[in-house]
Amino acid sequence: MKILVVDDEALLVKGIRFNLQNEGYTVITGSDGLEAVQLVKEQSPDLVVLDVMMPNMDGLTACDKIREFSDVPIILLTAKTDDMDKLMGFDHGADDYLTKPFNILELKARIRALLRRAGTREEKAPSNTLTAGNITLDLNARNAYRGTSLVELTAKEFDVIEFLMRNPNRVYSREALLDTIWAYEYRSDIRTVDVHIRRLREKLEDNPAEPKHILTKWGVGYYFKN
Repeated sequence: MKILVVDDEALLVKGIRFNLQNEGYTVITGSDGLEAVQLVKEQSPDLVVLDVMMPNMDGLTACDKIREFSDVPIILLTAKTDDMDKLMGFDHGADDYLTKPFNILELKARIRALLRRAGTREEKAPSNTLTAGNITLDLNARNAYRGTSLVELTAKEFDVIEFLMRNPNRVYSREALLDTIWAYEYRSDIRTVDVHIRRLREKLEDNPAEPKHILTKWGVGYYFKN
C-alpha cells in the first residue's frame, strides 16, 4: 500500500513517514505542489496527504491538477481553521481535511477510513482493546486500566503507551518517539519523552522502580514487553 506525503516542512514529513512506515505502508514524499502532481502521475499512490501552503504550487492547485487525471483519495493538511477554508478544500477535490497541529494517530485513523471507503484493500476491524499483563487500553474510549482500576492518563501519555503496546519488543529512541507521537509539535525538549515514560510507569506498573512492561534499553531507547 503506497502513500504519498507532500509538505514543505521536512520535520513533519519525517514524522509522518516514520509513523506510516511503521504501520506497513510504503511512503513516498515530496515538498511542493508541482512535485505532488508529478509523483501521482509516476507512482500511482493509493492515497495522498497534501499540505495546502507550499512553494511553487499550493495544495489546492495541486488538488485541481490531480483531479484532472486521478480519483486517488486526498487528505489536505493546513494551519487554517476557518470553515470556509475547509469547504474550499473540498471544492478543489479533497476527500478529507486535517488542521495543524494534529495528532498522528488521528491521521492514521483517517487514512484507514479513506482506504476502506475507496475499497483499496481489505481492512481488518481494529481491536477495541490492547492488553498486556494487568495493563489494558480501551482504544474507543481512550481509557487505561491497571487491573480493574481506571487510570487517568493525559492525551500524550495515552498516545505513547498505545504506540508502544502496538509495537511490542521493538526499541524506539527518544528521537523516534518524538517524531512519531509529537510529530508536528516536535519542538518539545527531548527530555519530555523521559518524563512521559516515568509517569506511565508510575501510573501503570505495579512497581515503577522495577517495571515489567515499560522498559529501557540503556543507550538506545524504550520498548514495551508483553
